[in-house]
Amino acid sequence: MQTRNKILDDISQLMTNAMGVAQGARDEAETAMKSMIDRWLADRDFVTREEFDAVRAMAQKAREENAALEARIAALEAKLDD
Repeated sequence: MQTRNKILDDISQLMTNAMGVAQGARDEAETAMKSMIDRWLADRDFVTREEFDAVRAMAQKAREENAALEARIAALEAKLDD
């Protein structure tokens, strides 16, 4: 009976070690894939969401300033016509 438990303990330990190795390999493959995707995206000059949002906010501000200037010019022209 003692031998059987020893065999089961050894098999259990082997399976535990195998799962640890598999998890390590999975983590390493995941890191390598993420790195490869990041390089691929960087090579294609894609922008990040943060960069896109910043430029969009700048464009919105420029449009608002342009509209304010157009209104100001229209008011000045109206004064000139009087």
